[in-house]
Amino acid sequence: MSLDELSALIARHARPDQRTPIDGVLVSKVERPHPPSPSMSGTVLALIVQGAKRIALGERVYEYRAGQYLVASVDLPITGHFTEASPERPALGFGLTLHPASIAELLLQAAPGDLPPPGGGTPSGMAVSSAPDELLDAAVRLLRLLDRPRDLTVLAPLVKREILWRVVAGEQGAVVRQLGLADSSLSHIARAVRWIRDHYTQSFRVDDVAQLAGMSASAFYRNFQAVTAMSPIQFQKQIRLQQARLLLATHPNDVTGVGQRVGYDSPSQFSREYRRQFGTPPSQDAARLRGSTSDTAPAALV
Repeated sequence: MSLDELSALIARHARPDQRTPIDGVLVSKVERPHPPSPSMSGTVLALIVQGAKRIALGERVYEYRAGQYLVASVDLPITGHFTEASPERPALGFGLTLHPASIAELLLQAAPGDLPPPGGGTPSGMAVSSAPDELLDAAVRLLRLLDRPRDLTVLAPLVKREILWRVVAGEQGAVVRQLGLADSSLSHIARAVRWIRDHYTQSFRVDDVAQLAGMSASAFYRNFQAVTAMSPIQFQKQIRLQQARLLLATHPNDVTGVGQRVGYDSPSQFSREYRRQFGTPPSQDAARLRGSTSDTAPAALV
């Protein structure tokens, strides 16, 4: 019954921008499948309440559907789309932004033995699991507050905290817990990810970014691939090409200029890598995108 009530609540409250009056909580309603589109994942819990979605991260593909959730513990370049959606049965989603400080606070307050022991190795930056009943029930109670504005300010933070605890203590908790640990390998990789994202137009040496992350070059490379499913250079290329596609939607007649703005010195290399990523050369893709930005809108996880 939780999914049924969640569906009704989301259908009633969903807006085009996905925002709600509850800070960090998103709900979405999509009435038709769209072509796969690139975006950044953010750090988020994304629960599918109706329909199904497919996310590609490098060579990894994550599929989740009604009753399943995806967690992203690092802001990663993804390509995603809903695979099941129609006006009669739209895809419906619930999302909660994950903040490291909130996770760290939960970890500090948990009693010894409340959480499973840490596993070995660095977890992927994304994972999918089936949502337990307790998590679905908490999501229902949180969205019910949208109909009770008087209660929202006091109760919403408490229910959000419960949802976060269900995830931290759940099957994919290891992925989320590292987000709250200041010295975890994932936090070091997240620091490097932010640097590359902020300086994507610049060339860099992997050894220098490893030093910035506080890791040896070999450990950095190994952990970066474990978290992002890409090498640092492939990650930078994904960011460049995603940004180029967004720019081409508004500057379709300046393919060479767009390539230079995102860091490509060679127009031929830009065209070759763009075509490999999106299936068509940038000039043809720009012509198709002209007059419509629907394919380049951010593809939020929920």
